[in-house]
Amino acid sequence: MSDKKRCLMIGAGGMAGGWIRHFFPPFSNRMEVVGLVEIREDVLKDQGDFLNLNDNQRFTRMEDAFSQVDADFCTIVIPPAYHRQAAVGAAEAGLDILSEKPIADSWEDCLAIYEAVKKAGVKMQVTQNYRFTPRIQTLKQAADKGLVGTPYYLMARFAADYRNRNAWGKFRHEIDHSLLVEGSVHHFDQLRHLTGADCATIAGWEWNPGHASFDGECIGTYVMTMTNNLRAHYEGNCLESGAQNSWHAEYYRIVGSEGALVLDSDHKVRLLKHVPREGVSTEELPTVGVTYDGHQAIVDQFLSWLEGGDEPPTVLDDNIKSAAMLFGAIDASERNEAVDVVAKLKSAIG
Repeated sequence: MSDKKRCLMIGAGGMAGGWIRHFFPPFSNRMEVVGLVEIREDVLKDQGDFLNLNDNQRFTRMEDAFSQVDADFCTIVIPPAYHRQAAVGAAEAGLDILSEKPIADSWEDCLAIYEAVKKAGVKMQVTQNYRFTPRIQTLKQAADKGLVGTPYYLMARFAADYRNRNAWGKFRHEIDHSLLVEGSVHHFDQLRHLTGADCATIAGWEWNPGHASFDGECIGTYVMTMTNNLRAHYEGNCLESGAQNSWHAEYYRIVGSEGALVLDSDHKVRLLKHVPREGVSTEELPTVGVTYDGHQAIVDQFLSWLEGGDEPPTVLDDNIKSAAMLFGAIDASERNEAVDVVAKLKSAIG
């Protein structure tokens, strides 16, 4: 009998295709896809053929897959609006879950997934692949070494030119809160990662300036207090017509009592220190090496967890805090007031 973990894959096109063809293959000695769900039959055929799946391992309805596939875990890579159906179904089928971010596209659905996972006693990890890239690991390790002294605050910027309709994938241009739900959830989680703390309060706004590219909100600016008393500022723009800080090229700046760490789109981490009457010195830090980068790091962590290893950093109990930050940001904009994220989370799950 094989020791490989058996995966039921929900989703086959778009990002899911990347999972099937790039993220999973390096782990073929530890896992195998034994079932595939996809509503588009041409995509199901193409990816099913790539995986060498039989016809009885291919499904257009996830309910059929849950009842017929003998698997150990379920991977969910479909639009967030369908995460609740997939995750609750997987939990009720007794499957551990590896899901793309966000947990879901509404706070209500996030809590429904949380409750179902806890009730079933299954494991769940949420993909926050941006934590585990060389550029971010270099920045994180430099900050943890105290190179800037006592940290004061952190700045984060995401900016991408999606002014052409559907440039960011069709559904993202049609949904509400497109920047926050599909983009900022990565960056908010990164702020938690880099500060080593959770969000205490968040204030700011999301909006659409009237650009036809998006139906929903596509620009945002927010300020946060963290539970360790650091402050953070976030700028997100899906209509950026100037300097780009798009995916895997976001800008971060950590400012402290002895200097600042800066990471920009060139992927270099620099330590800046001001010397009175002499000016600013700049030191480029060597990039750290990683065994697995991004998504592959997540897959490795999840499989190791299923194999009896340590709990990964971005399990459901941790990522629900990033989700509270995300939906707190939506609340803050709608109410035009600061939102207590800690209280929001505590009132929901204790």
